[in-house]
Amino acid sequence: MNTAFPHLVPRRAVPELRVPVVGGRTYDIRNETPTAFSLVVFYRGLHCPVCKTQLKDLDAKIGEFDRRGVSVVAISTDVEERAVMTNLEWQLPQLRIGYGLSLPVAREWGLYLSRGRGKTSLGIEEPELFSEPALYLVRPDGTLFFGSVQTMPFARPHFSDILGAIDYVLKTNYPARGEVDGVTFESAAAK
Repeated sequence: MNTAFPHLVPRRAVPELRVPVVGGRTYDIRNETPTAFSLVVFYRGLHCPVCKTQLKDLDAKIGEFDRRGVSVVAISTDVEERAVMTNLEWQLPQLRIGYGLSLPVAREWGLYLSRGRGKTSLGIEEPELFSEPALYLVRPDGTLFFGSVQTMPFARPHFSDILGAIDYVLKTNYPARGEVDGVTFESAAAK
């Protein structure tokens, strides 16, 4: 069994990401053409009440992201039926809802996985396995700029904060940070 747990590194290319989208289209990060960033929001699925609140907020701010040159998608491991229910029941008319994220691709993106534990407070059964939330900003060249990966549904970044950060980054040409990888503490201390 492969127990490697990858993490994405800023300034390096993100993995492939191609999933169907509610409405019959396909999201492929390699085909996105934003002027600033692609915002990829991984959510837990239809069963998650915290995701519902988060995605409703994101849907309400789609115009703000559009004005900044940011394309937006929300993706889960849910099957199509659950993704369609998410779109309709949560009233997300502007937000692209991707579904069918495979667990191996979720792991390539550094997402944590959880086992279902019955019905949630929404009264919806959790899938047998699903990914936990994450949020990534990807530059048009396909490299990671920012990432936030979580093990739990709680305490997610607020989209108003993300919008403010994007404004600052675009104004100051702020670089992606956290790019140092594979350095031993001894070699870092010697410099």
